[in-house]
Amino acid sequence: MSNQEDTGSDGPSQGVITRIGLGLVEASAERPGVVIWSTGLLVGLLVMLVLLPSLWPQTFSPLSPMEIDTDPENMLQESEPVRVFHNKMKEAMALHDLVVVGVVNTEHPEGVFNKESLGNIHELASYARGLQWPARDGVGDPIGVVSVDVIAPSTIDNIEQAGPGSVRFEWMMKTPPETEEESLAIRDKIQRIPFLNGTLASSDSRSIIIYLPVTSKDISWRVQQALKDKIETLGESDDYHITGMPVAQDAFGVEMFIQMAICAPAAMGLIFLLLYLFFRNLTLIAGPMIVCMAACIGTITLLVITGNTVHIMSSMIPIFIMPIAVLDSVHVLSEFFDRYPQTRDRKKTIRAVMKDLFTPMLYTSITTSLAFASLALTPIPPVQVFGLFVAFGVMLAWFVTITMIPAYICRVPEHLVLKICEGRSSNEQSTDHRLGRFLSRAGKASLRGAYPIIALSIAALAVGAWGITKIQVNDNPIRWFTEHHPIRVADTVLNKSFGGTYMAYLTLSPAVTAWNAETHKASLKQHLEQAAGTSETSQRVFARAISTVDKLAAKSASGNALLDNMEAYISEQERSATDEDSEIWATIYDLVDEERASATIFKDPEVLLWMQALQDYLLETNAAVGKTSAVTDIVKTVHRELREGKDSEYRIPNSSGEVAETLITFQNGHRAHDLWHFVTPDYQRATIWLQLRSGDNLDMASVINSVDTFVSANPPPLDLKHEWFGLTHINMVWQNKMVNGMRDALAGSFLVVFLCMTVLFRSPLWGFLSMVPLTVSIVLIYGIIGLIGKDYDMPVAVLSSLALGLAVDFAIHFMVRVRQRYAVGGSLMEAITYTFGEPAIAITRNALIISIGFLPLLAAPLVPYNTVG
Repeated sequence: MSNQEDTGSDGPSQGVITRIGLGLVEASAERPGVVIWSTGLLVGLLVMLVLLPSLWPQTFSPLSPMEIDTDPENMLQESEPVRVFHNKMKEAMALHDLVVVGVVNTEHPEGVFNKESLGNIHELASYARGLQWPARDGVGDPIGVVSVDVIAPSTIDNIEQAGPGSVRFEWMMKTPPETEEESLAIRDKIQRIPFLNGTLASSDSRSIIIYLPVTSKDISWRVQQALKDKIETLGESDDYHITGMPVAQDAFGVEMFIQMAICAPAAMGLIFLLLYLFFRNLTLIAGPMIVCMAACIGTITLLVITGNTVHIMSSMIPIFIMPIAVLDSVHVLSEFFDRYPQTRDRKKTIRAVMKDLFTPMLYTSITTSLAFASLALTPIPPVQVFGLFVAFGVMLAWFVTITMIPAYICRVPEHLVLKICEGRSSNEQSTDHRLGRFLSRAGKASLRGAYPIIALSIAALAVGAWGITKIQVNDNPIRWFTEHHPIRVADTVLNKSFGGTYMAYLTLSPAVTAWNAETHKASLKQHLEQAAGTSETSQRVFARAISTVDKLAAKSASGNALLDNMEAYISEQERSATDEDSEIWATIYDLVDEERASATIFKDPEVLLWMQALQDYLLETNAAVGKTSAVTDIVKTVHRELREGKDSEYRIPNSSGEVAETLITFQNGHRAHDLWHFVTPDYQRATIWLQLRSGDNLDMASVINSVDTFVSANPPPLDLKHEWFGLTHINMVWQNKMVNGMRDALAGSFLVVFLCMTVLFRSPLWGFLSMVPLTVSIVLIYGIIGLIGKDYDMPVAVLSSLALGLAVDFAIHFMVRVRQRYAVGGSLMEAITYTFGEPAIAITRNALIISIGFLPLLAAPLVPYNTVG
């Protein structure tokens, strides 16, 4: 390769871009005051656009206030089928997200079943039921706790036998107990009802859980704070824990906002200290800090005014942009002070520096932006927003750098520039000199040890590839908090004592078309034709019935309407029929009745027995499942009490009629509406509640596999399909989508970056060489993640874009400087040795800024921030 071929000089299109860019540099150097003041005024305006609508939304109503969003549903598109089905089923089954309040007493011999604890629980439940506030827009129903569905000892029924064939429903704890005997009686009643034992009260009697349904997840923080205030008034005899998926998500949103206000300034402070350590002059480093602020504020402003919410991902945008934004400034300042003593002309020096650095700075910014922009290929909206806005912030930082930094340097007083240069050259113990000596030795060592370094890199790739095979995809919103966080502690305590605080719902429904008029018509006609018999009279009457079915089906709006109309017609025929015909019509009436019963699938004893077998199987074979609840539990409990309370009668009845009797009896209680949480009024759909002891995606996936295994080995008596919904299930779905999307995005951006490098260096070989550092980095990082057992979650997934975008930056700067030096004459070894001087110092400074700039995230009480840090 000749020197001319190896220069990496601009091609035709690159030349146009370079000329435009250098024109901006020239204009900035000629009019530095205009550039600096314009930048400052623009930053101030952008701050106002973000802050004013959030602080005074009524006054600045046309602008968009900042909104926080941690709802896991929003990790999926609104049109995503699993999300649509989830919301549809919540409405169909009248279900709400739950705030879980645990009350624990480990001091009293009877645990929480003493009159003082139960009195506090009664008071807390009554208070919680009243936690409602006006709708946010002032119109519509109140928001807060759904009072009618609260599950607490004072709000649920005790179901017990009241005589032969009758059941009594009484409030479990209508008033607080006055004696210890009454307290123990309440315990015994709860433990006798399997639906409540392990759900409402722990089997060891130490704990009780109050379940508070909320109108929406984003009210959970408000409910939690109100409960904490009330708990402060209840004394210290009991321990109180508040948790649940909605609480975790809403609390994360609040704490995330706080962390934004802490970590971002902390990161900026660290970067400021590093720059001061490098350049030893406060006036000088103000320029890069202005670039940093302008890039962050500009990006966040665009995020807010475009109506995007601040999610867990977008909350980290400033932290990502800050270190990246100052990288180009460090290269410019380092190169400027290295060259200035030879020219003593700031404008001339800055032109020369920018001419050499413009192309590598442009390409490093482009490749970093492309790496983050590739996240737009993932099917997760918050990740898309994060990637696109970080990409925008990186390019904004580049633009501000090539305009602001030349202007700022030209405004720094001449004597100050000279003083900085003299200090750098005279202080042999300065950071630059120590770092320079280290890098010089490192450069020589790398040249001498080329083959061992290559071998070590190959070994690192092999180890990393092996570790990647051990990565497991998993996440859990509760584990977004550190181990000592109250929400995490509550989760640990309550899931040890109860069936579980994570809800997943398995819904069962007919696999065939719903039982509408046409379905009933076809089925009823088939049964009538089969039962018609051979006698002339029977054939005649059945033919009339079949003909009438056709006519009534055309007029009936629903399947039930058809059956109602058919029964009315048969009753009319019976009144005027002969004795012989009357008996036939009675038979036909029975067939219609059976047809109606066939549609009420979940009154069928065989179907209920199959459901019970599925529930038992999950409890016996899957450790993640701590408790299941379904219409089967209601039927068995009421049936037992209808049969004199004998334990042997805790079972599914033998006939649909007996099942119907238990359900009708249950509806005589105070909470008849609870039945419709488990089955729809037409009994064509049922839902099994699963309480899981863990919200991990892996555990949810294992439960799904267990159900599939059971259904495959034990087909239901009717053709039923099973589907999942609930927050735990949604978390698993979006995590899987994210992993596949991130894999595709990483592969795509890797190829695009390689093509960019090939274009920059006009050589696939040099393009391949530039990809080596980032390839080794990414493979090794993820290999270590797999080897140490760290779960692959959302923050870990995003690290691939960070590594891809930044690792290639160092390679670009190093290789461009080598090629530039080689192009002006000399050997390749001399060019490499030169690059291990000032260029390598600038590269190393940037590496330190990047790594140390993320350190404030380690102090956050939120695990995703720690992971990124």
